[in-house]
Amino acid sequence: MFRFRAIRRLALCAASIAAAGILAASAEGQQALSFFKSIPNGVPLPNSSGASQTWSSTGSIDQTGPFFQSMGTNGRSCATCHQPSDGMSISATSVALRFLLTQGSDPLFVPVDGSNCDHNIDLSTFRGKQAAYSLLITRGLIRIANPVPPNADYQVVSVVNPYGCNESNVISAYRRPLPATNLRFLSAVMWDGRESTPLTGTQKIGYANYASALQQDLAHQAVDATTGHAQGDGTRPTTAEQQQIVDFEMGLTTAQAFSWRAGPLNANGAQGGVAPLLTQPFFISINSSVNFLVPQMEMPGGQVIPGDGKFSSSIFNAYDSWAALPPGDLRASIARGEAIFNSRAINITGVAGLNDDISAGGLVAGGIPVLHGTCGTCHDTPAVGNHSFATPLNIGAGDPDPSSPSTNQGGLDISYLPKITICRTDPSSGAVTNNCRTTTDLGQALIDGKFDHAGKIKGPILRGLAARAPYFHNGSAQSLLDVVRFYEKRFGLALTKQDESDLVAFLSAL
Repeated sequence: MFRFRAIRRLALCAASIAAAGILAASAEGQQALSFFKSIPNGVPLPNSSGASQTWSSTGSIDQTGPFFQSMGTNGRSCATCHQPSDGMSISATSVALRFLLTQGSDPLFVPVDGSNCDHNIDLSTFRGKQAAYSLLITRGLIRIANPVPPNADYQVVSVVNPYGCNESNVISAYRRPLPATNLRFLSAVMWDGRESTPLTGTQKIGYANYASALQQDLAHQAVDATTGHAQGDGTRPTTAEQQQIVDFEMGLTTAQAFSWRAGPLNANGAQGGVAPLLTQPFFISINSSVNFLVPQMEMPGGQVIPGDGKFSSSIFNAYDSWAALPPGDLRASIARGEAIFNSRAINITGVAGLNDDISAGGLVAGGIPVLHGTCGTCHDTPAVGNHSFATPLNIGAGDPDPSSPSTNQGGLDISYLPKITICRTDPSSGAVTNNCRTTTDLGQALIDGKFDHAGKIKGPILRGLAARAPYFHNGSAQSLLDVVRFYEKRFGLALTKQDESDLVAFLSAL
């Protein structure tokens, strides 16, 4: 399929970059490796499925710019949580390695948000640090603490946090760092959209103001990240540095480029890898399944929502040319997985944001109790897989299963997360009602204060998945197979063992 010599060259290159990444895990290593000022486009960055590539519009990843500089007081930079080797995010595996190599002294491990809680912790011993940073080490989770909005239409009645942050006025959520690449395809910034709403002094990203709103939101996020995660003093980043960070991020493109078993992902007519993404068109609501581009749908009661029929569930076509290969060839498996993603029917039920209401440019319908969709219904951006229109959803990845509270609604372990119970308040009296719910992450509701928005988050971009396990916003899926099985249990997705294998092979090749 490909020559042993090519494999050996790739392995040697991958080993060199892995060694550089290990050395750079510490501040001392970063100083020693200062001569590595850039990473050329096309350098393979190894992961368990093969290797990803991250390309910059400038021709190389410049590691001398403000994205890689410490601008706070705790030694962190943007790159602390957004590393090229991990698809511009961090994987739990690499975090664990950094912890061991630095004995927990890397700037990543600071209690402002790296520890499970920021009070009543012991950082004087190695074992104490292991316990304090266990969620970061094992799940790659950062603690995000936000106050409950003063105008919230709910009250937090209980917080059961196993790590001690049980306050009811400031809620700790535990989330994976989103990748700082492929950002030009975003319809909202951050899992909960808090950097894309007037509630925080930012802008909702729409068709008319993209991409200026996106760039302004990213600049605002750079300031918030520096003052918060890096504990900055407010003097940096300057306006010029903000623009440099935004330009750097907007110029990055990441995708899986090589598979250990299938070889180069652009061979034999395939369109995997970074190159096709460089010219991929995008605008807000492109191919949207929920905005005005949806096909005509009849709602309960006979109401009809008009549409122009432009939504297509065929989100990916990179591996169509491999469909005719022999069935035992992993490349054929990747092509079959792509077809499953594009066409396998899913009965979408109980998803807040889809089944309870559909909002489109001011048009609010009564919702569809059962939406007959596909993976592309919620991952509709062509060739990318996030939602092209800002549509925060709650698929149940953070909600305990009533029959088994230690797991989420797809059967994955969430016993390591806090349980937060909120109850709606009466709008006239302010009294707490018996309309309550328990979740592990309040999501959008912690930004806009709306009870109905509890647990709603955005779907992430799917390119470069193999580099940044674990998955979902809370790291509850340790592998892509866990992700697939979540959807099987949560939505009754009918897959054979071969289907599971094919879908995992495809997701690993994104």
